[in-house]
Amino acid sequence: MTTPQQSAPAKKKSGLLPNLIINVVIPALILSKLSGEDALGPVWVVVVALAFPLLFGIWELKQHGKVNFFSVLGIISVLLTGGISLLQLPPSYIAIKEALVPALIGIVVLVSQYTPYPLVKKLLINPELLDMPKLELALSAKHNLAEFDRRMGKAGYVVAASFFLSSLLNYILAKAIVVSPPGTTAYAEELGRMTWLSYPVIVVPTMIMLMGAIIYMFKQIGRLTGQPLEDFILQ
Repeated sequence: MTTPQQSAPAKKKSGLLPNLIINVVIPALILSKLSGEDALGPVWVVVVALAFPLLFGIWELKQHGKVNFFSVLGIISVLLTGGISLLQLPPSYIAIKEALVPALIGIVVLVSQYTPYPLVKKLLINPELLDMPKLELALSAKHNLAEFDRRMGKAGYVVAASFFLSSLLNYILAKAIVVSPPGTTAYAEELGRMTWLSYPVIVVPTMIMLMGAIIYMFKQIGRLTGQPLEDFILQ
């Protein structure tokens, strides 16, 4: 006889793609397309854009009891972009804001490398995909736990570098495209153009670096345990 706790299915976390779409892409499109006086206007556009990461973050907190990192990031990004528009700050502030968010993530990843809880371990080794207790036992049997952490540290520097690269490319792109005063139609159009161009110019090279780090760590699992990766994948 199974207990209710045993029979209840585990609640899966939202994937990376839904997180990016709801918390980053949709708010960015709203801010860039609907901020004109003939649409939502500079105040209401911030409210509507904020609703997506805010409501999604509340839903995630209710489902899993944890704060959604991407929702927090989305809220900060919307508030910064909206604040720059409302305060009529020079467009150069957009470039600073675009560079600031990935730079902060890179710094957090880098600093966490020197703590007992490196953030890169959560980014590269998904506990919903891999059987971590089984992996740690296999590494311990080969006396390779410390070596695994050392190689994880190497991958962490690649991950941090990918965010710093994103920060630099964000700054260059925003500086080149967003040149009109906030609140104007041209400014909204430039924000939209920057949002779309950020995918081929920024996201693609950054994702290549991240995927390289993930592939590197998957290969290390096989080398350090002497077992194929498939042995540790959860069914």
